[in-house]
Amino acid sequence: MNFDLLRKQMVQEQLAARGISSSRVLEAFSKVPRHRFVSEEEQENSYSDFPLQIGQNQTISQPYIVALMTEQLDLTGKEGVLEIGTGSGYQTAILAELAKEVFTIERFPALAENAKKLFEEIGYTNIRAKIGDGTLGWKEESPFERIIVTAYCPEIPAPLIEQLAESGKIILPLGGSFSQMLTLARKTNNNLYYQDICPCVFVPLVGEYGAKPK
Repeated sequence: MNFDLLRKQMVQEQLAARGISSSRVLEAFSKVPRHRFVSEEEQENSYSDFPLQIGQNQTISQPYIVALMTEQLDLTGKEGVLEIGTGSGYQTAILAELAKEVFTIERFPALAENAKKLFEEIGYTNIRAKIGDGTLGWKEESPFERIIVTAYCPEIPAPLIEQLAESGKIILPLGGSFSQMLTLARKTNNNLYYQDICPCVFVPLVGEYGAKPK
């Protein structure tokens, strides 16, 4: 299969045509080989407009949602970004193209190890990954200018609010099993100001401050 052509079509038809306008974001999606982040069986669908299973009852989000969340973070290349839910590692790689450094946490060892291997193979040197409870954040490396959570929870976990830098932004799906809203929050004078982006569907964020107990 011509993955380069499929990737180009994805960027034009699924992202640019639907309002993703940041040239930096579109360039990142044109560069990152999404087919490397799914199983061989799913590679033919890797640039399609829907999420894919990656094991452990987890998914890789459809390209548009990944792009929308990324664009909302408004990355300039100077930020430290905390990602909760490494998953396949695709969103992580996109962030690594756009930020100074990415800190990513995954609770499933198999997914974490596979993603770490891919980062090394592709050549990313600005990603730091660990296995753990993402709802606790990564206190030793905080504060973070940006935080992205790729699973839903009823409210923003308290440790993530604490670890978000002043003037920083966090994006995540808020809600429950049947109703979620992709939400962007900005931290100003130690207060959060919320903006609804769009309805969405994500898997639950599991952990001490997540959608369900460990």
